[in-house]
Amino acid sequence: GPMRWGAVIAALVALGAVWLLGRGFESRGHLLSAAELSRYRGAAGQPGLYIAVLGRVFDVERGRRHYGPGGTYSGLAGRDASRAFATGDFSQAGLVDDVSALSPSEMLAIQSWLSFYRDNYDTVGKLVGRFYDENGAPTDVLRQVEAAIEEALKLQAENEQTKQQFPPCNSEWSSGKGSRFWCSKQSGGVSRDWAGVPRKLFQPGMRGSHCVCVRTTGPPWGQTESPGHSDRGDLDNPHLEEYSGCHPQAQQCVLT
Repeated sequence: GPMRWGAVIAALVALGAVWLLGRGFESRGHLLSAAELSRYRGAAGQPGLYIAVLGRVFDVERGRRHYGPGGTYSGLAGRDASRAFATGDFSQAGLVDDVSALSPSEMLAIQSWLSFYRDNYDTVGKLVGRFYDENGAPTDVLRQVEAAIEEALKLQAENEQTKQQFPPCNSEWSSGKGSRFWCSKQSGGVSRDWAGVPRKLFQPGMRGSHCVCVRTTGPPWGQTESPGHSDRGDLDNPHLEEYSGCHPQAQQCVLT
């Protein structure tokens, strides 16, 4: 009778749902709740050893001596402690997935750890919560994090260029002699064919100044030889300031 048909249809609908879920599973990986993930701390009787970074879950069984019970990084197991990868704070307050208000370099630290786990461990799936919703889709928070990492990468590239243009000075301080700044063709770890002279560099977004070596001849940075240039290198750059009490062309500067 009609009862039996109802049951058959219900069974078919259930099968269809299972099949659909199965397909979704492939594309989105395994989805875990925080409660499920917390069972993967590698203790006796637990099903395994997982960690999560920015909502990505990794099987770190191979790193058991680091992440398992008693290991240096056991605090990371069974949870998403993304913040700790940036701050190194392994207290209960620090082992959290809130990565708001971190600096660009801290965001890059998390990104590099995420790459490390992707390259070295098996990906299990995603953690439902801050970074992924119950369908495994990225949340607004994750999109903001990814945008912040993009920004940080751009900033890093710009800093790298600044370092080529304005390599850091050598410096030393002693109680008797005060501070000494000087430039060489290797200072700041940047090999080049000029030494330059010490100047204070003020950068947008940076507090205070730091000592850099400035090229004193040729065209300004990024400009080719042109008859109009002043052959003063980068000395006229508006972000630079001379050290008072030092000769503007001296390669070394002593401030007592």
